[in-house]
Amino acid sequence: MIAPDWMKDIAWDDNGLLPVIVQEAGSGDVLMFAWMNREALARTVELREGVYWSRSRGKLWHKGEESGHTQKVLDIRLDCDRDVLLLKVEQTGGIACHTGRHSCFFHSLVDDRWDEVEPVIKNPHDIYK
Repeated sequence: MIAPDWMKDIAWDDNGLLPVIVQEAGSGDVLMFAWMNREALARTVELREGVYWSRSRGKLWHKGEESGHTQKVLDIRLDCDRDVLLLKVEQTGGIACHTGRHSCFFHSLVDDRWDEVEPVIKNPHDIYK
């Protein structure tokens, strides 16, 4: 894959990865954090859907490929240091987290413990077959 010129402006880490914050355009909620390599970013731009690099699986991961909860990408922004990406998305089905919740950020530090403060919208066993 030949990288387009604009991709050369990105400060990729030593592993060729870029951290990505995914924000719901309508609500402003931060839905998830992920990683992209050059191919994932190119596919995201091409499809206008979230495609990420799964470090645990060592492969591309098209968000929603199993669950159907895809992310329509409305805006792609690079931070001032050019080393973090922000995607503004429309989240299909309202579920971004593999736990069946709206956001992956559902643990809140309350006193001296982590509380789950967002409900499960759909049981993950019903999402992933």
